Amino acid sequence: MSDAFTTHVLHITSGSRERVVDLTHDCESFLREVARDRDGLLNVFVPHATAGIAVIETGAGSDDDLLAALHTLLPADDRWTHRHGSPGHGRDHVLPALVPPHATLPVLGGRLELGTWQSVCLVDTNTDNPDRQVRLSFLG
Repeated sequence: MSDAFTTHVLHITSGSRERVVDLTHDCESFLREVARDRDGLLNVFVPHATAGIAVIETGAGSDDDLLAALHTLLPADDRWTHRHGSPGHGRDHVLPALVPPHATLPVLGGRLELGTWQSVCLVDTNTDNPDRQVRLSFLG
């Protein structure tokens, strides 16, 4: 494979509770290894039907606010047609329609171009599956 395209899989254990997991450091580490001062694109993809990728502020409450908003929009109750797993698990399968399973971000001079308070995050509301993979791909 050419060094114009490089990929790496992160293995994330999100635990038994709903979480927003900051992946920014992992993305930056990956780019330090592969981008070598080049411009390009970083694609972040979670190949799961019940998780998403968000670019948001973390650490100041926005991550908790996101989970609260998702609870309002997608309550964990018995209204869902998809009914295997924990009660309300059907909502986890709707999550990727609101928080997509991917993000593509600019890389300039080998560095991820994020705004001052932006972070790249895994959003995982599925407490039935704490083991996640996140694929990072750099196209330069």
